Amino acid sequence: MTKTHHGLSPALIALMSMATGLAVASNYYPQPLLDTIANAFSITASQAGFIVTAAQLGYAAGLLLLVPLGDMFERRTLIVVMTLLSAGGMLITASSPSLGLMILGTALTGLFSVVAQLLVPLAATLATPESRGRVVGTIMSGLLLGILLARTVAGLLASLGGWRTVYWVASVLMVLMALALWRGLPKLKSETHLNYPQLLGSVFTLFASNKLLRTRALLGCLSFANFSVLWTSMAFLLAAPPFHFSDAMIGLFGLVGAAGALGARQAGGLADRGKGHPTTTGGLVLLLLSWVATWFGHSSVFALIIGIIVLDLTVQAVHITNQTIIYRVNPEARNRLTAGYMTSYFIGGAAGSLISATAWQHAGWAGVCAAGAILALLNVLVWWRGLRGARLLRRNQR
Repeated sequence: MTKTHHGLSPALIALMSMATGLAVASNYYPQPLLDTIANAFSITASQAGFIVTAAQLGYAAGLLLLVPLGDMFERRTLIVVMTLLSAGGMLITASSPSLGLMILGTALTGLFSVVAQLLVPLAATLATPESRGRVVGTIMSGLLLGILLARTVAGLLASLGGWRTVYWVASVLMVLMALALWRGLPKLKSETHLNYPQLLGSVFTLFASNKLLRTRALLGCLSFANFSVLWTSMAFLLAAPPFHFSDAMIGLFGLVGAAGALGARQAGGLADRGKGHPTTTGGLVLLLLSWVATWFGHSSVFALIIGIIVLDLTVQAVHITNQTIIYRVNPEARNRLTAGYMTSYFIGGAAGSLISATAWQHAGWAGVCAAGAILALLNVLVWWRGLRGARLLRRNQR
């Protein structure tokens, strides 16, 4: 197989996409199982929702504390070690006798599954400049497919052997993936001379000094909050009347989301061609409109499917565009840029899960959709303000 710049072959792109998807999927296996887990531990829906929140908070901590290490250490070794530690967290979850231990295992898995965010900047570094957006788009599609297909796989495995089976199988797959990454990834040492405290401090400095980075990070935060609002409470909606769907059937809705995610792959290519602004604008407007169809999902599976496809398509398109654009700002600091951006992204995800579970508890599906629509509207306003500020800056510079 012909290799591209710095040894980034199509086979390696595929391996990195699968590894990214598998790593991040570990945080989303519980979502279609929340109703089952709530019954197993005799807890409320909002308490069960905290399992997803714990995973995302662990992920956010890993993004901030561990991903910057990619700018310090040899990346292949770091990636393989973190993949194995993530598998260890899933073993704790699989064998947990109580909710507390399950949350601990879930949080540890989330902490080390940020290995996915070491693979994305590594791919951007290995890719040629003209193909960088396309490559990042492919890897990020792997990430979102992992999040979405996690639900399908979890639902099917749980129907075969119970919810613990999901974690036993996933931990074995992570160990196998660690071996594949050790064999497939090139060694790549960073050139930075910063120590660890300086490295962490520089993450904040990069974003504090650049309005474009701050705007894109906030867009990512609010977009992924929308994503979590939808997917966290969907299991409760579909398990209740009039649907009464099983875990396996609920998990199959991940395939619908995957169709939307795959449709967004070209967003990175559009950003490469200078069309990042219209892609973002169109994506955010459609994201807001998707909640109309989603609201009708309380009684119509067809309407819910339309809402899922549009929401997942737009969240992924905005996300790929964001990452393609921020990687141009400072190529030597791509791991730190990823850390800052993705910390904001997954804080949004954690907040979205908490908001969603609370909205469902107090106002049902209508409350969930209202929360999602408000977040989507805030996202449009943030983008409009960012565009307006950029235009004023250009006008003053003339």
